[in-house]
Amino acid sequence: MTGPTPGTPAPQPEEVSGPRSADLVTGSQAPRTLEVVEVRTGMFGAHGSGDTSGYGGLVQPVAMPGASDRPYGSWFDEVVDVLADVLAEGGSSLDAAVDRVVVDPPGKHAELTLHVHRDHLVTVCRALRDDQDLRFELSLGVSGVHYPHDVGRELHAVYHLTSITHGRSLRLEVAAPDADPHVPSTTSVYPTNDWHERETWDFFGIVFDGHPALARIEMPDDWPGHPQRKDYPLGGIPVEYKGATVPPPDTRRSYS
Repeated sequence: MTGPTPGTPAPQPEEVSGPRSADLVTGSQAPRTLEVVEVRTGMFGAHGSGDTSGYGGLVQPVAMPGASDRPYGSWFDEVVDVLADVLAEGGSSLDAAVDRVVVDPPGKHAELTLHVHRDHLVTVCRALRDDQDLRFELSLGVSGVHYPHDVGRELHAVYHLTSITHGRSLRLEVAAPDADPHVPSTTSVYPTNDWHERETWDFFGIVFDGHPALARIEMPDDWPGHPQRKDYPLGGIPVEYKGATVPPPDTRRSYS
């Protein structure tokens, strides 16, 4: 594999939208919409270093699936309909609580994700846990994700719920902006999320309002920042070996 001539400017990201966004990710027109939040170029995202790795022309979109259309298939329609009825009985509505329903990937391996507005997260969790036709009584934890280019929705918290009663699993996802990284704690519904929310706060900086003791769980209490965010420096400790110094990763030469 040959790379670009040293000194040649790195190719600029191409604007992508509509069906072409799906083409770039799947190689063919997918039966769903995809939202491109970023287009990365090069292997490591750095530019102007005289790349000789051969990856300088790599173009990779970061895309998330958009809302799915009915019928969702499998048991997904039933769960969404029951959830809508339960929320209506409580004085809310599915449209107010759920931003979009995503079934992805298409086909027999499809998974159901409900993108929930953060103000309704606890209400949705309680409905999913308590209703006899839903009974998602087990939460397998909370995960954090950081999308710096998803403007106004940079921080995502993802919840993996399982119904032992009905043998089903689904995913909840809630987003918050960097400027207001607050999400309600779900420990009142799923107490086992206690340590998972602490870890997500520790690594991503999502503040879980109402958590009984939100404190670091992996990093030292005085650690600056949240080290799994995309904007966190790689850091490292300089190492000297036989008189030669190996600098921290974020100060070494970058390839683009």
